[in-house]
Amino acid sequence: MHRACILDVPGHGRAGLVAHLLVARAGRRPDARPQRHIHLARRRLVHHEARAHHTGVGDAAKSDKDLGMAGEAFPKGARAEVDMIFIERLQYLLRIIIPGVKSKEFWMLMLHSAFLVFRTVLSVYIASLDGRIVSALVRGRGRDFLTGIMWWMGVAIPATYTNSMLSFMQSKLAIQFRSRLTSYIHDRYLSDMTFYTISNLDDRIKNADQCVTVDVQTFSQSLAEIYSNLAKPLLDIFIYNYQLRQNVGGRFLFLANIVVHFTAWVLRVLTPKFGKMVAEEQRLEGELRFRHSRVIENAEEIALYGGHEIEKNVLDRAYFNLIRHVNRIFRTRILHGMMEDFIIKYFWGAMGLITCAIPVFMPLKGREAGPDLGMRTQGFVTNRRLLLNSSDAFGRIMYSYKEITELAGYTARVAELLEVFDDVKAGQFQKTLVSSGTTAENARVLNSRGVIVESEAIEFTDVPIVSPNGDVLVKALSFYVRPGMHLLIVGPNGCGKSSLFRILGGLWPVYGGTVHKPDPSKVFYIPQRPYLSLGTLRDQIIYPHTVDVMKERGVTDEDLLEILKLVQLGQIVEREGGWETEREWKDALSGGDKQRIAMARLFYHRPRYAILDECTSAVSMDIERIMYTHATELGITLMTVSHRASLWKYHNFILQYDGQGGYVFTKLDAERRLRLQEEKQQIEHKLVEVPKLEARLEELRALQADRQA
Repeated sequence: MHRACILDVPGHGRAGLVAHLLVARAGRRPDARPQRHIHLARRRLVHHEARAHHTGVGDAAKSDKDLGMAGEAFPKGARAEVDMIFIERLQYLLRIIIPGVKSKEFWMLMLHSAFLVFRTVLSVYIASLDGRIVSALVRGRGRDFLTGIMWWMGVAIPATYTNSMLSFMQSKLAIQFRSRLTSYIHDRYLSDMTFYTISNLDDRIKNADQCVTVDVQTFSQSLAEIYSNLAKPLLDIFIYNYQLRQNVGGRFLFLANIVVHFTAWVLRVLTPKFGKMVAEEQRLEGELRFRHSRVIENAEEIALYGGHEIEKNVLDRAYFNLIRHVNRIFRTRILHGMMEDFIIKYFWGAMGLITCAIPVFMPLKGREAGPDLGMRTQGFVTNRRLLLNSSDAFGRIMYSYKEITELAGYTARVAELLEVFDDVKAGQFQKTLVSSGTTAENARVLNSRGVIVESEAIEFTDVPIVSPNGDVLVKALSFYVRPGMHLLIVGPNGCGKSSLFRILGGLWPVYGGTVHKPDPSKVFYIPQRPYLSLGTLRDQIIYPHTVDVMKERGVTDEDLLEILKLVQLGQIVEREGGWETEREWKDALSGGDKQRIAMARLFYHRPRYAILDECTSAVSMDIERIMYTHATELGITLMTVSHRASLWKYHNFILQYDGQGGYVFTKLDAERRLRLQEEKQQIEHKLVEVPKLEARLEELRALQADRQA
């Protein structure tokens, strides 16, 4: 009679199947072995992204800072091999998720380990109990049989509780690991402008959002699983083999283990590199998703151009590339599956039957087999269950190798993310450049660093202005803005106006010269399309402050309403349902309302300097006049990028780019500039009429000549 083992660890069914097949009785129908190395790899997202050649923006040399590890830092690239680099990366991450023996994670791990040990002890007892029950059945001893059944049902209570707790503790460990690691990453990701620089100044991490969410989750889940899949089997092998040695003899058990380990080595050597195959599959999956997302993001343009056929071809190519690779994996699995099934199901099964038969045909010295069928049955069933559990543990270790390779991929992704965090915080970037100039021309500028000095005024001294693609737009820019000076910045597109503000805001590095600037809290930036956060209407006015900070400053809702009235938005509170109303404000408000909200935000914060980047392009000139007049009344020094001539009168200095690398910084006489501008327009209008007048003159001369003739 066959009995299923009560203590079947959740998630270990594939290894338990190996053990069952190892000593399968004739006529028993084997279950289909799960496809672990494909199914799990698809369920998780292993990304081994091949990196393109990078030309460094700034100093691309590796920082001496090594993520808190002894020795050298991790090499570049998401290498996912099971080697010493993987061990070092894993140790580094373990120090983050288990910071010490007093941490919650450490004691959860200890509790989980205790349940694993208790389960092994129960398994040994059940193996002996199983043998006694079968022996009583064969001998026809009903009382012993019923007693054994009662013990069997009794041990089921702690056994089932242990199984449930193992599953629960594994899930809790995964969540706790993820919480600890996510908190650590968020602290670093949302500090020192890392969230901006990692996506705009560095090319190594293409999808930081997925790294922070999906990769951290899969790493935590894989780490929790791998502990159960390795710690428990190693303990099981030691205890079960010790007990089997007592029952069948150490010599025979040693020979059986040699054969099993040799065939396992052969199987591992001949196993194809499914990890790389799955990584390529995930890359192709990501490419297909990316192409679909492009269609969604650019749906309007594609529809207007009628480009649906082109996009369909692009999507079809991406999909068929993916399917072709998946089919290649399936074909590779045919021979590997045959070899794996032969070794694990049949060869190991034969070795298991031989081992269990040793006490019957070759009794140990001092242990006669005897004619008692019940005793032989008891010994066979007990040894069979011990061997079943031992081989189950060994099978779990074998299959865990695939999971370890997956864990290496997750570890590489997370560790590389933290490495890039360190690099960008140290001002070291790797970015592919498409500069119109040669690398040699820009190398001196790109590989140097300037000086930043905190000051009450803003001053640039010989600071190069560099575009995102590596072009040096202005080799040495010098200007200053002191409190009370209002600077107008003009120039053609792509000349470096926005780059100047990014340097001033600390988003981009200073590639040379000296930058004097005040504390960031004294400078406020308003772009053409203001950012509106998720939250209440009040949150939009006080952003990035919280309500508590607003109250600490002594500002009330009535004060905010007065500010809204200044920008002609006093009715918005009632219209939207009050200050506590929450909406997706970027969709709920018009372009003009958004710009007025941004100006109200400026009036609430009252900074010393305000950078206004085409921030009144969607409002009328009357609202524009109110905004600029009130800003100057509040003592805010304005730095404005705009081509509107109506704004000139609010500024007394001008910084004008010519688009060819040159610039002019001088005082601005708004009235005189307006007169010159009007005169220029009149002359240009007259010049446009010159060809027409000349043509008319020629016609008149021709008519006069005809009359004279």
